[in-house]
Amino acid sequence: MLKYLSKVWYILKGSRKSLPLLLLVFIFSSVLEAIGIGLIGPFLNLASNPDSLHQIPLLQWTYLQLNLQSSNQFIPILGLGIGIVFCIKSFLYFFAQKFIFSFSFNQRGKLESRLLKAYLTVPYTFYLRKNTASIINNIIVETQWFTLGCLLPLLNSIANLTVVFVLVLLLAQTDLLLLVIILAVLLPTFLLFYKLRNQFKKWGREASQANQETIRIINHGLGGLKETRVIGCEPYFQQQMEQQVQIMANAATSANSFQKLPRIVIETCLILFLVIFVSVSQLFFEQNIQELTSILAVFAVASMRLIPAASQLVQAMGEMQNKSYCVDRLYLDLKEIEKQKASQSLESVLGLTGDNLSSSEYGENQTMSFAEKVELNEVTYRYPDTSEPAIDKVSLSFKKGQSIALIGKSGAGKTTLVDVILGLLQPESGNIYVDGISVYSNIRSWQNLIGYIPQSIFLIDDTIERNIAFGVSDRLIDRARIDLAIKAAQLEELIEQLPDGIKTVVGERGVRLSGGQRQRIGIARALYHEREILVLDEATSALDNETEKLVSEAIRSLAGTKTLIIIAHRLSTVEHCDRVYLLEKGHVIKSGSYREVVLETC
Repeated sequence: MLKYLSKVWYILKGSRKSLPLLLLVFIFSSVLEAIGIGLIGPFLNLASNPDSLHQIPLLQWTYLQLNLQSSNQFIPILGLGIGIVFCIKSFLYFFAQKFIFSFSFNQRGKLESRLLKAYLTVPYTFYLRKNTASIINNIIVETQWFTLGCLLPLLNSIANLTVVFVLVLLLAQTDLLLLVIILAVLLPTFLLFYKLRNQFKKWGREASQANQETIRIINHGLGGLKETRVIGCEPYFQQQMEQQVQIMANAATSANSFQKLPRIVIETCLILFLVIFVSVSQLFFEQNIQELTSILAVFAVASMRLIPAASQLVQAMGEMQNKSYCVDRLYLDLKEIEKQKASQSLESVLGLTGDNLSSSEYGENQTMSFAEKVELNEVTYRYPDTSEPAIDKVSLSFKKGQSIALIGKSGAGKTTLVDVILGLLQPESGNIYVDGISVYSNIRSWQNLIGYIPQSIFLIDDTIERNIAFGVSDRLIDRARIDLAIKAAQLEELIEQLPDGIKTVVGERGVRLSGGQRQRIGIARALYHEREILVLDEATSALDNETEKLVSEAIRSLAGTKTLIIIAHRLSTVEHCDRVYLLEKGHVIKSGSYREVVLETC
């Protein structure tokens, strides 16, 4: 349990300061509740025998201070005092519950934001072992389950544990036999749920995995809707969905059913023991009926709080065990992200990737100065858990305004090299220099120089304007820059034909546009963000010949004004490049002009 709590404590990083105040409220309200319940017995005794108040020093002193004329006058005052205590206790209890809900649901929002930020900023290698369904599941579903199935039950169990502890002490003071009865009821129930903890974990794991699989199936089925419809494999995805839904339903049914057991067991046992207690007291101990009434009154009032508190406590323990798998998932992801970031920072500090300049030299929104050339010096990168490097001691350079091409067969290392240039992968050795300064002095300022245009442009389901000004809020969009980007990407004719112009919604992933139109929006996006270096990763390979020609013209028009790095399978698209690099098995085996590398080789 301590290990479980330590994981929760880690996940709650940044929100722990509120917990001590909450704990104090729990303790204070529980003590007030115990005082109020403890006064019920004496109050009933005094109501039936008012003169007995003179036998209790505290009540006698209070009676004298009030200058009352009769003992009967003290009974309403004592009742009023008990009522006030319960009112204060109820207010504190409401405040505590409101605080619990506020803290828990705010924590869910913070955790979602923290996870999204972590996933957006984690080193790119993290995604080599993760799929989108897992990440979406963690951000949306696991955070919800963490809040509802872990954090809320944990905070409520602390409150209920405080109540149970104080009330058990009260009952022990009232009558020792009552304490034995309570322990005889509660301990077996706690032990039962302790024995079932592994089963609860299993049900929670099954539900979480089924939910992740559900998201994956939806992504696959709807993500490739055209292929799904044409092939006619809708029943396949539907069958997969039904299997996962059934697994989730079975796991949730089992977990929730067994969590209802505590209240049933505790209520039944307490009633049975109460009947036995009264019967035994009358037959064998011959207790005074008035004394027995006051004891039973305390027992009855205490039970009204003890039964729900104890049952909720045991139920919360089962629920927390059920959601322990989601705690593990969130904890392990946050830990792995933290570890990768720390490792990357350490490499930077030790200078493992080149000259180590202070990252403050370039601000978050500043761009590296690029006046002369970019140079890659013996860059080597090896993917995690592989023995052979994907690129090995690659050296190349290009001047500002030049166009270079990276060509080679599949698996030659072109994409890996581009990912290193983009700053997504950090080499194990070698360096990249811009005008003699290492890009690893501040990788963000280097990335602010680069625009990336992949084979398949990612478009959001929004307007052309917002797709070009990707990641910029509406109030900050520069219309003049939009117009310049549209003109340079040769999108003017398309915009004029659309009824809503740049306000036209392109649909999910740009489904309402052709492949060439999507590519040119990608080019316009890079130009809008005023990137000096444009990386085109197979940007025309998925297009037909006529569309490729149009996009290639848009690319060629940028030559000289922008520095271009082009990956291409179609060699015709790199004829205009100033220099061509031929890669094979992670090495540059030949470089030169298009004629020297392509025509003479062929």
